[in-house]
Amino acid sequence: MSQSATAITLASRPSGKPTPDNFKQEELELGDPGTGELLVRVIWLSLDPYMRGRMDDAKSYADPVAIGDVMEGGAVAEVLVSNHDGYAAGDIVTGQIGWTSHAVVSGDELRKLDPAIAPISTALGVLGMPGMTAWAGLNEILKAKEGETILVSAATGAVGGVVGQLAKAKGMRFLGVAGGAEKCAYATETLGYDACFDHYAPDARELRRQIAGAAPDGVDCYFENVGGKTLEAVTPVLNTYGRIALCGMIAWYSGAGVAEAMPLPKMWRTILTQRLRVQGFIVTDHFDRFGDFLREVAPMVGDGRVAVKEDVTEGLENAPAAFIEMLGGGNFGKTLVRVGPYPS
Repeated sequence: MSQSATAITLASRPSGKPTPDNFKQEELELGDPGTGELLVRVIWLSLDPYMRGRMDDAKSYADPVAIGDVMEGGAVAEVLVSNHDGYAAGDIVTGQIGWTSHAVVSGDELRKLDPAIAPISTALGVLGMPGMTAWAGLNEILKAKEGETILVSAATGAVGGVVGQLAKAKGMRFLGVAGGAEKCAYATETLGYDACFDHYAPDARELRRQIAGAAPDGVDCYFENVGGKTLEAVTPVLNTYGRIALCGMIAWYSGAGVAEAMPLPKMWRTILTQRLRVQGFIVTDHFDRFGDFLREVAPMVGDGRVAVKEDVTEGLENAPAAFIEMLGGGNFGKTLVRVGPYPS
C-alpha cells in the first residue's frame, strides 16, 4: 500500500528566534511498512519548547534534527496498516511520530491508547510527556510535601498548569507566575493557585516584591520552566535549603535576554548562602515511573480535579507559525495542532 505524506522539515537552522523560513512543507512518498512496523495517520501533533533546542546543531541530551529531516514531535495517530502483532488497523497510538500527516514507524516505539479513558489529545498533554514532567519534577526532584510553599513559572502552560494542580492536591500553598492578566486570572480562578503574578508588568525587583508579599514565610520549592527575570525574582525569596527543579528556560532558548540575566557570581552566591539544591532533569530519565503517574493522575483528570486547557491550531501547514508563537508566550494551555480528523 503506497502512501504519500505531507511533512514539515527543517529547512535551515535558526539564528536567534525561529522564523517561517526555517521550515519547509514537503510531500514525501512512504514505503510499505516492514515486519514490526505500522503505517499511521496523524490526528494530533504536539508542539513543545524542547523542539527549539533540536533545531540547533549543538551538543545536548538528544541529537539535533538534521537539515531536511522531518521535525521531531510527539503525536497521536490512527493505525492504517499493521505488521506488528500488538496493533491492528483502527488502533489509536501515540509516540514520537513527527510533524507529518502520515508515517511508517516501529510498533515498539508507540503506546496504544484507550479513547474511553480520556480524550486522545490528553496523551500529548496532561496524560502525556508534559503531565509526566510535572509529576516527576514535583515528586522525584522537589520531593514536595504537604504544607510547603511552591512557586511555578509558566503557571498555566502544559507543564506548569499540571504542577500547580498536583501541588494543590498535596495540600501545598502554591503560587504562580504567568504572562498577562488573562492567564493569571485563569491560574487563580480555574487552576486554584493561591496567587499568580504577571511577569509582563513589573521588572524583576517588583516581581520579587510581589512574590515576597504573598509568601511572607518564603518559598520552599521552585518549579523552573522559564529562566529570565522570573528566576532572578524568585531566587532571593527561596528559603534556606530550598529546592529548584530545573525543567526549562524558554526565555533564553533563542538567545534573547541572556546579556541582561542575573550575573552568574550573584546567582552562585545565592545558591551557596541559602544552601539551595538545584537539579536539572529530563523527563525521559523518569519514564520507568510512567505507570505510577498514570494511575495517580488519570483519575484526577477523569473526575475534574485536574482541569485541561488546550490551545489548538488547525492544519499541519500552520504548525511553524503556532510553534513560533508558543516560544514567544502566545499560547494559552497545551499547544496542539489538529492534523487530521477523528474518528476517520
